[in-house]
Amino acid sequence: MPNTNPKTEKQIQEMQILEQNLQNILMQKQAFQMEITETQSALEEIENSGDEVYKIIGSLMIKSEKSKIKEELVNKEKLLDIRLKSLDKQEENFSEKLEELREEIMKSFK
Repeated sequence: MPNTNPKTEKQIQEMQILEQNLQNILMQKQAFQMEITETQSALEEIENSGDEVYKIIGSLMIKSEKSKIKEELVNKEKLLDIRLKSLDKQEENFSEKLEELREEIMKSFK
């Protein structure tokens, strides 16, 4: 690798940090997507179940009102969706910054 100037070295370090942050965001997105899938599955099960439903709280399974659990799951799904959209925006911003840095770094090597 040719000698790099301090500005380029700093850009490379910044790019590495952005890549790590992007990886963290992707992992968080994956976790939220899994949680959304689980929540949607639970909602489907509630729709297909009778009137008797249970909720796990800690190590206990408590009989609960179907409508109350359904409302909680719908609210959870909305919240997860909001978080996922926020992560999408962060991912987009980091990706754009990374692309800009890559272009600047490549120019410095020409």
